[in-house]
Amino acid sequence: MTEQQTQGIPEPEGHSELIETDYEIGQDNVEGNVGPFGFDIHNPVFLISGLSIMAFVFYALALPEQAGDLFGKMRPWLTSTFDWFFLGAANIFVLFCLALIVLPVGKVRLGGKDATPDYSYIGWFAMLFAAGMGIGLMFFGVLEPVYHMAISEPLGVPSPIAEDGSIIAANVDAAKRMGLAATIYHWGLHPWAIYAVVALALALFSFNKGLPLTIRSAFYPIFGERVWGWTGHIIDTLAVFATLFGLATSLGFGAQQANAGLNHVFGVPVGITTQVLLITGITGVALISVLRGLDGGVKILSEVNMGLAALLLLFVLIAGPTALIFSDFGAGLATYVAEIIPLSNPIGREDTGYMQGWTSFYWAWWISWSPFVGMFIARVSRGRTVREFVTCVLIIPSLVCVLWMAVFGGVAIDQVLSSPETSAVKAQVIDSYNPPLSLFAMLEGLPLSSITSVLGIILVIVFFVTSSDSGSLVIDTITAGGKVDAPVPQRVFWCTFEGAVAIVLLIGGGLGALQAMVISTGLPFTVVLLLMCWAIYSGLRSEPR
Repeated sequence: MTEQQTQGIPEPEGHSELIETDYEIGQDNVEGNVGPFGFDIHNPVFLISGLSIMAFVFYALALPEQAGDLFGKMRPWLTSTFDWFFLGAANIFVLFCLALIVLPVGKVRLGGKDATPDYSYIGWFAMLFAAGMGIGLMFFGVLEPVYHMAISEPLGVPSPIAEDGSIIAANVDAAKRMGLAATIYHWGLHPWAIYAVVALALALFSFNKGLPLTIRSAFYPIFGERVWGWTGHIIDTLAVFATLFGLATSLGFGAQQANAGLNHVFGVPVGITTQVLLITGITGVALISVLRGLDGGVKILSEVNMGLAALLLLFVLIAGPTALIFSDFGAGLATYVAEIIPLSNPIGREDTGYMQGWTSFYWAWWISWSPFVGMFIARVSRGRTVREFVTCVLIIPSLVCVLWMAVFGGVAIDQVLSSPETSAVKAQVIDSYNPPLSLFAMLEGLPLSSITSVLGIILVIVFFVTSSDSGSLVIDTITAGGKVDAPVPQRVFWCTFEGAVAIVLLIGGGLGALQAMVISTGLPFTVVLLLMCWAIYSGLRSEPR
């Protein structure tokens, strides 16, 4: 999924000001206490979440076979049992965001009626663009469009690949359009509506109501002073679990893809041992970044990384069939608009492999990432109206994701259909299903593949570093009661255990374990987000417009 350069965002003037409000802050519960080893312990949230994560790590390491069996059974049961819930909830988030655009509350300005934007449109759009990039796009950019075109058959659209590997010409056009549309569905309005809900809640209740920058603050209209007690502790703890396992899933994907790339280019062995060493080494680099501070390295590294990602995108666009890519982009986007309602329908579907194996997992993953992405977006959106905020957060990152998928996926689809006998993408995605190698298989069919493959490895690794560091910052903020300057030892603790969780999940069951845990933590947090929609509307109604 998507990594955010949260720590690279300068704190605009006025962010620390508390706006006069009828909302009361339970200061005894918010301020926290500096405990042993320099940790800022925010009542039970830090201890409960920290000890629980430590216990999970020790359990998975002590009983890896038992843990692997549990993870293996957990994902299919959750996705088949709660697919209707994930799809229905995501639909509600989209409809809620669209309603905010047209309702009178859309005129409310984040930060108060006299607030002005902290960033220009160009700067703001650039940071929203940054929020939409990450390991997820690197991992799934080639794999997913090809897989949906040839294997998952969304909405029953037949595959153009026959059992003998030949191409069925009559199925090509419809399958190409649906392969891209089904991918766009997973990276378009629905995930960004999820992020917009959390970001709007954090921005509204922090900038307008003067409450701490943490998840519990959004529920003041519903629970009142109880948000400073155990009700709030439970909400923040769920947010920590969701964020950490969502991040661990991305780190696991990144480790597997980096390992595949290193094997493809340099012959480094593929296996758990190599991936554990990668996670350990990259977590160590992230720790150095933590110790250097916000602007000491990661900010510059993130900016360079975004430039390299844009360079790789431009190269693939030019080196590939450019005219065909733009044509497929338009056709896929049009098919997405036409089929968004059938794709969003959880009832009576026959394409359960697509709906349960992909959509349910994605919605749980996006939901688990929402505190991470939401806090990033909230911090850079002060001064925007709700209408402006929701419109741009839904559209700008969605278009970036759509473009990325159309370029990388479009080139890969063309390689599969134009030369199925020799296509490296077909061999890795369709014949052997080797997701981590799909990106490098696509680059192999373009000029300068030895250079671009190295660039791809660098991108995955640097996204890995920046997400690990900024993820620890977000978790710190939640466990410290909304403080954005949690002590360095606490950030070191979370950064270390993010890597540890990714390692034990890989050891305990690979990709299946990573996906099982993100679904299991995303499920209860979905309920939190549904309640958050009502809290947001209640908070907006009390604001001057």
